[in-house]
Amino acid sequence: MSDLGLGIDAGGTQTRWALADAAGAIVAEGSVGGMSATQMGSTAGRDAVRGIFAMLATQVLAAGQPVRVCAGLTGFDGVGTQATQLLAEVLKLAPSAISMRNDVEIAYLDSYAPGEGYLVYAGTGSIAAWIDTEGQFHRAGGRGVTLDDGGGGFWIAREAMRHIWRLEDEHPGVWQQSAMARAVFAQIGGSDWALSRQFIYGQDRGAIGSLALAVAASADADPVARAILEQAGRELARIALALVGRYGARPIALGGRAAHLHPLIAQSMRAALPAELSLTPRHTLAHHAAARIALHSHH
Repeated sequence: MSDLGLGIDAGGTQTRWALADAAGAIVAEGSVGGMSATQMGSTAGRDAVRGIFAMLATQVLAAGQPVRVCAGLTGFDGVGTQATQLLAEVLKLAPSAISMRNDVEIAYLDSYAPGEGYLVYAGTGSIAAWIDTEGQFHRAGGRGVTLDDGGGGFWIAREAMRHIWRLEDEHPGVWQQSAMARAVFAQIGGSDWALSRQFIYGQDRGAIGSLALAVAASADADPVARAILEQAGRELARIALALVGRYGARPIALGGRAAHLHPLIAQSMRAALPAELSLTPRHTLAHHAAARIALHSHH
């Protein structure tokens, strides 16, 4: 088989990989568990990442041996020697064959050439990104779910849970009349506060963000769910406009799994943006894009 490029999109809920041949065709792909760059700060976290990388390598090497790798890692800030070393070991490659980037940078390059437009990316968190013609990465948002990340999956889930439990404080049992609360509690496994508490405080941010699926599924029947998704769109418009204000008007692409949970999100974002700014939803397959970028990486 010809030279293969391996692309990795390591997100909070799932790590997806793809192998591309020299022509850019995807010849194999798969997925393992989620991870983030922040895990590299602790021994337990590094061990968890090593385990995920080992599972990924088993899948990849069964399909073919890559010659170069482009890995997009949630939360990556440019200091990635440990993650690069771990990945090199399991894939039996030199560290110089591996390019580690922020996952949003890869999604951007799949949407635009440098300088062309802005990407608003809503996954578990949210960020607006612009790579200028010099290759510099500029951002708005992306500060983490504890601080903000408005409009991302975690934010949507947290807003829903906050609303549900505030109403329960006032009128215990009223959740049964809410399509959103019924959907959320069905996903958690019950309506007891103990279950909600364990879910919110005992799970990682990716698992919590997955509750946004229940919010989206109930939006057509629940006005509160609709309001949360509409506010999510406005939050995403806000970070796009932050970049427009700093660097000028450019086309905007909207990507990430949370952005496409329900049409209301993009509709609300569109309504919050000036008419002259174009907004294009993009269903980016970041692991495919990374695999193609890998083959054009030079070290």
